[in-house]
Amino acid sequence: MMTFRKPLSHKHLSGYMRVRSRRGNWLAVVLLRVSRRDLFYCLTALLIFCLGSVFYQLNGGAPKVLLDVGYYLGRFADGHGSLAPRALPFPSQVVYNRVGKCGSRTIVQLLRMLVDRHRFTLISSDIHNKTRLTKREQENLIRNISTTPQPFLYTRHVHFLNFSRFRTDEPVHINIIRDPINRFLSNYFFRRFGDWRGEENHIVRTPGMKDDERYLDINTCILESYPECSNLRLFYIIPYFCGQHPQCREPGVWALEMAKQNVLDHYLLVGVLEELEDVLLLLERLLPHFFSDVLNIYRSPEYRKLGNMTGTVRKQIPNLEALQVLYERMEYEYKFYNFVKAQFHLTKRKIGLRSGPVNSLEWTEQT
Repeated sequence: MMTFRKPLSHKHLSGYMRVRSRRGNWLAVVLLRVSRRDLFYCLTALLIFCLGSVFYQLNGGAPKVLLDVGYYLGRFADGHGSLAPRALPFPSQVVYNRVGKCGSRTIVQLLRMLVDRHRFTLISSDIHNKTRLTKREQENLIRNISTTPQPFLYTRHVHFLNFSRFRTDEPVHINIIRDPINRFLSNYFFRRFGDWRGEENHIVRTPGMKDDERYLDINTCILESYPECSNLRLFYIIPYFCGQHPQCREPGVWALEMAKQNVLDHYLLVGVLEELEDVLLLLERLLPHFFSDVLNIYRSPEYRKLGNMTGTVRKQIPNLEALQVLYERMEYEYKFYNFVKAQFHLTKRKIGLRSGPVNSLEWTEQT
């Protein structure tokens, strides 16, 4: 059976018309209140937005303030559902081509304590004796580093890698060096006797070393020009910054100047171990996503117990004659060290740090 609706009565029809009339009047009032000045403001805002979009594309990204806003919005979303993806910090790619016996194990220990807190990828290579790479090896390593999930920090004992040479986005580079003679002595005795973690370390690192070499007096090694204490073996720090060119391994002005230029062009920070606390503080300020709160961790009693295990054992100081010979053989190393220290102090002044160095004798004894 079909049913028919009754037509609206005059009372209902007139009420319906009044409702529509009120809606129409409200819209008309809103449109009348939009003056030409308001319209001008709207069009100006639209123009600014368009210009900003063009500026964004021409400069390859957003201003830092927008990146920071995006990062915090991402952090908020991570804790409250999937409102927005977490924005990457800038920089999100860091390479630490750590120099041997320059506090690198201390930095890596601290990074391992920070990685879960700050949620970044840490890759610490176990390759220690392969610092010089062929072109193919450089290309493969750079490709592997670049495909690591961001944000990441990659660290390995390797001479400087020029990412731009292989048409790859260049990461931020950081490093730490120390007084060249102190570094040499630390390495000399570490290879023979290890550190406080256990003297079996030296057996793993130098399994073929005979006792007459292991117990060779440091003064004899220097003054009688044994290979380990000769010029080529003492030219150690500069190649880490000069790069993979064969000439970087030859002591001279060319390698020195190339290393200096790379520090200026490619490194965000190169610190000196004798002022480690200031290095950590600068890393906190320059790379907060990776190093925030690192200085407090380093000063904590819990870390001090762990850090004391990395000190080289049985270390001895050569006599004055041997030290003078070492200094003369390390002429270029000291020129580079003094250059880096001057740049580091310049960075400290720019940031506003006025603290002095830690006791260098303490570091000589502990590392």
